[in-house]
Amino acid sequence: MDDLTRRRRWAALLALALGSVAIGLTEFVPAGLLPEIARSVLGNAEPDSVARAGWMITAYALGVVVGAPVLATVTARMRRKRLVLGLLVLFVLGTVASAVAATFGWVLVARFAAGLPHGAYFGAAGLLAATLMGPGSEGRGFAVVLSGLTVANVAGVPVITRLGQAAGWRTAYLIIAGVFLLALIAVAATVPDAPAAGGSPADELRTLRRPQVWLVAATASIGIAGFFAVDSYLAPITTSVTGLSPGAVPWALVAVGLGMTAGNFLGGWQADRNLQRAMVAGFAAVIAANVYFGLMVGSAFGLFTGAFLIGGTILFLGPVLQARLIAVAPGAQLMGAALNQSAFNTANSLGAALGSVVISVGLGYRATAWAGVVVSAIGLALAVVGFAVDRRRRPGKPTEDLVPCLKP
Repeated sequence: MDDLTRRRRWAALLALALGSVAIGLTEFVPAGLLPEIARSVLGNAEPDSVARAGWMITAYALGVVVGAPVLATVTARMRRKRLVLGLLVLFVLGTVASAVAATFGWVLVARFAAGLPHGAYFGAAGLLAATLMGPGSEGRGFAVVLSGLTVANVAGVPVITRLGQAAGWRTAYLIIAGVFLLALIAVAATVPDAPAAGGSPADELRTLRRPQVWLVAATASIGIAGFFAVDSYLAPITTSVTGLSPGAVPWALVAVGLGMTAGNFLGGWQADRNLQRAMVAGFAAVIAANVYFGLMVGSAFGLFTGAFLIGGTILFLGPVLQARLIAVAPGAQLMGAALNQSAFNTANSLGAALGSVVISVGLGYRATAWAGVVVSAIGLALAVVGFAVDRRRRPGKPTEDLVPCLKP
């Protein structure tokens, strides 16, 4: 792809990022609309119903967990652009189904189906972006695609949340389906063709036999869950703990998105410089952010600054963990990239469920932050163990030297 003009290269990167904007909308909008969803499909917006509505987030995340390794395997020989286009079609269909589902049970089924292409999209689109950026810039290539999530949280999620509060959550999801359709058109028009997204199906499956792959996946799945325990219930935290009006919820989501924007690009830069240091520092920062949020969320200043810090520290780890999984899955780049999203959404599912549990047993919305401290500390411990295993296997080699250069 060296013959691409600079304008064409960035148009293609922005088209891929637009797909992740839509994914960010479909994944994070429920966090701001849980009371409305509970009132619409469950009949009331009491804490128990809001906690039950949180399973809508869990269902989507479980779809990602299942879909990422399965689709990475069965589509290993597909050319990357064709794969990305096919996945965007699935997103359009799944999001429309979510909007028109008649009962809460069918909403959960539709959200699960909508989550299936999520991990494979980030894997294939991230590898395409890394190829477009060129050797030595892989972390930044993945950060460009992940930047769609930050744009979604800064601008899209607050706007769609406000619209959903006024016109209904189903209308919000129909608009999100339209964004997926725009991304489909943009990718078709601007992204150049590229070789198959991964190796053979056997190579992709063989990756799952590597203990380090599972260790890194567990690190992400557990260590990131604390963010989702808080973010999934940010709307009731804003109104019930901080005492602000529902109109402040979109602004809290903006704070999360601004933090994600800063953290994402800083994480991509650090992942290309020193992966071990970036990962350890990232988890330590997540723990600190959760402690700050838990202590300070009673005030508006604490809510907004804490939301910024939680968003920033968690997405700092996004490209870092992506690079780490690809590093421990040589020869199966698509599986490694997809598993990162599977792990993140295992964290999403675990975090939303964990938040539901601590709220349901009467510990209150603030307790979600303290649950986040616990699981983030476990993630930090697992990260340290993983790098120690690397050093034991290849003594004398700096860990960052173990990260292979991605090849298109």
